[in-house]
Amino acid sequence: MILCAGEALIDMLPRTSTLGEDAYAPHAGGAVFNTAVALGRLGADVGFFSGFSQDFFGDLLKAKLAESHVNTSLAVTADRPCTVAFVKLVDGHATYAFYDENTAGRMLTEADLPALPDTVEALFCGGISLPVEPCGAAYEALFVQAAATRVTMMDPNIRPGFIRDEARYRARLDHMLAHADIVKLSDEDLIWLMGEGDIDAHIATLLGMGVKLVCLTMGADGVKGITARGTTHVASTRVEVVDTVGAGDTFNAGLLAGLQRAGKLTKDAIAALDDETLRAALTLGAQAAAVTVSRAGANPPWQHELAT
Repeated sequence: MILCAGEALIDMLPRTSTLGEDAYAPHAGGAVFNTAVALGRLGADVGFFSGFSQDFFGDLLKAKLAESHVNTSLAVTADRPCTVAFVKLVDGHATYAFYDENTAGRMLTEADLPALPDTVEALFCGGISLPVEPCGAAYEALFVQAAATRVTMMDPNIRPGFIRDEARYRARLDHMLAHADIVKLSDEDLIWLMGEGDIDAHIATLLGMGVKLVCLTMGADGVKGITARGTTHVASTRVEVVDTVGAGDTFNAGLLAGLQRAGKLTKDAIAALDDETLRAALTLGAQAAAVTVSRAGANPPWQHELAT
């Protein structure tokens, strides 16, 4: 099982009412949540760990996971509110206003962490659950613990406006990167993490830290998968973009699903990925992400919607 651990929240997406007024509609979301949903829809064996509220927003999140065949048996439910994010779209690109104080997800602590069953072969973390406390510390601890025996993947998915203690957040990311097998980044993420400079040199630094696979997503220019043995580039699938909400999250799911299908979700297998397996996993990620951007909101495809 691939366990996705991180935020589950309500995205309030801009819509137009039947009276022609600007309005917001609630949709289940969150970067790590979206990755779990996409994995389930692609037929992967997937679980999700987070904190759920006991209200109807929490019920909405659980229902979305259940309908996408995601196991939530390790999750925690608490008598706290749900995180809410209002989304602003400009030319299809999303910016966010988050409301996250004292929420069920944010207030997770290390005491809430589950004992990972043997069925968990990989752990995925990232998103806005990492820069905030106390849940950020909890996910960091879970990630480092899992890294000893399980494949670990992270996508920082950096939102600068959500960061309150930058030094602490950078230290957390550095610690997790040192325990990560797979890292997915956009070029903006990479520059924020490592500063201006040569992208290839930055990626080489990550590989030198022990990362086995760096995935650099480049929007319309596709995605690169870089290992110590070389670079594999997969072109993007051309579609009419409605918005980019959930695109990177869906790519993460496609990559992990492809690796799981190939039987490569072990520490040794990730360290020795061949080009054919990597290309197939990158392609699945790119194809799935293309479907997501072709429709409104984070609505990842089911396997039957993909060409292959």
